[in-house]
Formats: sequence, C-alpha cells, structure tokens
Amino acid sequence: MSIYAIGDLHLSLNKEKPMDIFGGNWKNHAQKIKENWINTVQDNDLVILPGDFSWEMHLKDMYNDFAYLNDLPGKKLLLKGNHDYWWSTLAKMREFLQENKFENIDFVYNNSYLFEDKIIAGTRGWTLNDTENSEKMNHREEERLKLSLQSGVDNFGDKEIICIMHYPPIVKEEKLKISNYVQIMKDYNVKTCLYGHLHGESHKEAFEGTYEGINFKLVSSDYLDFKLYKVE
Repeated sequence: MSIYAIGDLHLSLNKEKPMDIFGGNWKNHAQKIKENWINTVQDNDLVILPGDFSWEMHLKDMYNDFAYLNDLPGKKLLLKGNHDYWWSTLAKMREFLQENKFENIDFVYNNSYLFEDKIIAGTRGWTLNDTENSEKMNHREEERLKLSLQSGVDNFGDKEIICIMHYPPIVKEEKLKISNYVQIMKDYNVKTCLYGHLHGESHKEAFEGTYEGINFKLVSSDYLDFKLYKVE
C-alpha cells in the first residue's frame, strides 16, 4: 500500500470557474488529475490532499466535488486550505459524507490518522508575513498543530509522523524564513512535511529538501503538473 499527495485541486463542479486564468496549464485540470489518479492509485492506497480542495462556500453544496473524489481509487484524507470556506466541524463534515454514502474520505482537523505504520497529522497554517494579524493566526495554528501531533502520539504511539500543512512552514525569500511550525515538528520528531498553497510565480518561494532533519515537499497540483506525488 502506498501514500500519495496532491494539493490545491480547486474544484468547482457545480458551476464554471475556469482556472486557466491562472495559467494555460490549468485548462481541464480536473480531468488531468482524474486521469493520472486512475492510472496511479490502487484501492488500498492513501491520497493526502493538503487544502484548497473546492471553491464551494457551503458544505451543503459539496456533493458534486465529493462525488468526484469518492469515485477515484484509494482512501482520501483532506486538510483545510485558505479557500475551503465550505469547511465545517468534523462531526458535520463526516455526517455529510455518511448521508451521501461517500465512504473513502476523511479529514485531518485537530486530530490524526493512522495508515499502515505512519501517522498523518497537521494543520492549515498561515502566511508568514510579519503583521499583528499573522502573528495571532499563526499562534492559533501552532496550537492546532501541537494538538494534532499529540493526538497521533497518544492514539498510535511511537511511529513515524507525516506532517501536512496548507501554507508553507518555511519559504525562500532573500534568505530562508523559518516558522515556529518547524520547531514544533522537530519536537515531535517529524521526518516529512507536505504543503501546498503556492502557485505560478510563487513556486520560486518553495523550499524543498531537508532542513533540521525534516524533508519538505511542495505538492500544489500545478507544481506537480497535476500528477500525484508518491510519498511512500
């Protein structure tokens, strides 16, 4: 059984919202993802989706986007992104899935998930801008990351942890900008961090590779040319 990841699907199957305004490579992106997914993923694999899954505003309107995901092979694990306004409480989202018989989708939201011998935990994160609001939001998200990681340790014991975030916890500017999320990951002996959010020109801000013993990887769909990244 394998673990894959792809972020930022930006689906909008209820109404037309062309993504190719962000670049010609986005044309028919949902179909590109679907074709690659079917040719790559087996039913017993896991696919991690770290944020910005759908443009919908309300959970009640999510049927078509979840149906697209449910019909694809594998178990799917979603994290909240900055555009996932439809996101609700864990109980309400799981209730929606159950009512519509979407049986292979779940969420990371102040909790953790075990797949084989790997713990998946994480949080959305926030922009690393030096503003008062960013400081406040990052502090909240840091606490949520601790909560998710600790739940993994408490529930599943001493296993390797894959940390997932939407916003990058480390970016390349004039020099590397390191957030407190990285230290939290170190405290929990995280070895892999997957993140999304960056598109187009902002891909140049992505840090990939090993820092402080953690391997960082950008998995935004356009960065991956709409193909799934194999984690394990």
